[in-house]
Amino acid sequence: MRRPALPPRFPLPKAPPPPVFTGRLHDPRTATVVGRALGVAVAVCFVTGLVSHYLQQPPSWASGALPSRPVWGYRLTQGLHVASGIAALPLLLAKLWTVYPRLFARPAVRSFAHALERLSVGVLVGSVLLQLVTGLLNTVQWYPWPWNFRPAHWALAWVALGALLLHLAVKAPVIAAHWSRRSSGTREPTGADGPDRRSFVAAVAVATGAVTLTTVGQSVTPLGRAALFAPRSPEHGPQGLPVNRTATAARITPLLLADWRLQVAGPRPFELTLTELRAAAQHSAVLPIACVEGWSRNAHWTGARLRDLLDRAGAPADARLRVVSLEPEGAYAVTEMGASYARDPLTLLAVALNGHPLSLDHGYPARIIAPNRPGVLQTKWVTRLEVLL
Repeated sequence: MRRPALPPRFPLPKAPPPPVFTGRLHDPRTATVVGRALGVAVAVCFVTGLVSHYLQQPPSWASGALPSRPVWGYRLTQGLHVASGIAALPLLLAKLWTVYPRLFARPAVRSFAHALERLSVGVLVGSVLLQLVTGLLNTVQWYPWPWNFRPAHWALAWVALGALLLHLAVKAPVIAAHWSRRSSGTREPTGADGPDRRSFVAAVAVATGAVTLTTVGQSVTPLGRAALFAPRSPEHGPQGLPVNRTATAARITPLLLADWRLQVAGPRPFELTLTELRAAAQHSAVLPIACVEGWSRNAHWTGARLRDLLDRAGAPADARLRVVSLEPEGAYAVTEMGASYARDPLTLLAVALNGHPLSLDHGYPARIIAPNRPGVLQTKWVTRLEVLL
């Protein structure tokens, strides 16, 4: 009996060879040039992020020593934080473009040092991308994730820093060899796969400058008209000032404002009606409101000096202060202020903005305004001041 004929055998297809990348856009010198600019942007973003974090949530031992001057300090550092983070995005994409062919290098792992390098790169790219993208979304107050942004942003910054330091340590010889044209010791090769290095670097610089200049105007007033992509225009809002959290969002209702009184709790507690607060000695100051999203603007504030209220309550000179808002709930409905802020002569319990009584969205009947302080801590709808002994 004959066996049935077997179907003809076809050779299995061979795996395609790994792609071959040539040209100066993917060489170590280009990666180093772009990496230097990216490193500066990331360093500025990290340092200014530390400043922002500690001004918002200082350790207990430093809460009374935070500087209230210069008055524009937080405006500068937070503006730099957001601007450098935005500038880092095109720089990071350019950096990834220069090195992505290494993903196809074979063998995938050649040694322990090479494995360490790849691991550091994976953690570095993932953490920095996530950090920059979520930070960008924070500027427009969009949070499509389940976690709390601020502590996650803080923790991820340290992960990214650790991965960056490990990567720099592993790649130090390559970086040193290609830090400058002289140190590389080679002439630029002639490539046929696109623009040369200078054109590429120039294009990256233009792209980085464009995205920065079209957003930084939200905190740099002279560039305000160029801020085409900024999430906030500092010129637009009630009484000429933007609002992040409206009275409606904070659930401030007429019922909460009925019979409003300011309670000051201390060794000599007292209460003031709005009429009495306005009748107290009034002082004016031009101070910026600067928010974590990066926008800021100067405004003319009028109200009672906080230190005058503390003196009337018998507060010691080094006493801290707890500020309570009418806002029923919220991350900053209750804030604390160290003596360096509370005793600054420019710190006001403001009742007027730009020559007019506060609007409801700006904290009517009274709000805190202090120099060199994050906007989220400039408590609105203040109803109680508590001296902390």
